[in-house]
Amino acid sequence: MDAIVSAPVMPVGKFTWAITGVIDNRNDGLPFVFGRLSKFSPEGHVKIVDKDKKSEIDAIAPNLLMASSPFVYLPKYSGIAYLPVWNGIQDSLFKNRFKQLIEHMYDNFFVDCSIEPIADYRAFTAKLKSLDSFTKIEANVNPPNPLFGRLWTSLFEYIKERNASEVKIAEESISSGGLKTQIVEHIEGILNNPKYEPQGKVAIADAALLMAADGYGHGKVTGISDGEDVLIRTTDSQKSFLATKEPNPSDLAIAANNILSKVSNERDMHHP
Repeated sequence: MDAIVSAPVMPVGKFTWAITGVIDNRNDGLPFVFGRLSKFSPEGHVKIVDKDKKSEIDAIAPNLLMASSPFVYLPKYSGIAYLPVWNGIQDSLFKNRFKQLIEHMYDNFFVDCSIEPIADYRAFTAKLKSLDSFTKIEANVNPPNPLFGRLWTSLFEYIKERNASEVKIAEESISSGGLKTQIVEHIEGILNNPKYEPQGKVAIADAALLMAADGYGHGKVTGISDGEDVLIRTTDSQKSFLATKEPNPSDLAIAANNILSKVSNERDMHHP
């Protein structure tokens, strides 16, 4: 949060980036930090009208704002909600530039920042159910903070015991039956009942996929559907909600909090 509030101005290519319009409400009843990821041109060109000649001419506009993406960070969930700007600050660009600004604040020394999407369980499992068989499961996950999911507790504990900062898991099957996975059953079980208890221990690859889908990494599943290879990523079903283009900071914080609270409750997530 200190880095968001004090992030430096950073040139990247022909544009310069900054976090502007910061509102630091981390000490309020609903703690949040609001800001705008802004992209501007050091020497922008705009059209102005010469009234005498009745013609349009180019003029230099220093630090011309090209695009601005509002966002709100909620420390309770270590969660961020932001607005991608079409043809200006697309989803992947927001994640990359936000990461770079935060890390640049500390001269890229012993610091890491990443934004991982929370998957929409219903959309994700609908895609998984379209597969006739699973041929590969891959996941790259990180230790969660501050919440963790009950179904991947064993993986969470394994990461802690190993003192690992990152775990990569990959399973592949070349047999006709494909991998034996219960990922669909687990997700549907959670959706039907947050207190869902699986029969037996959750397999490590399934736990890693759940962990990635809950926003603590990224995963992908390769499978066969109607004889064709299909790739499904946890990032393909990103959780989202509607908001205005120029949101009131407090209203945006409340909306984001409602979504993150609902996700936390329906997935029965807890503080370690």
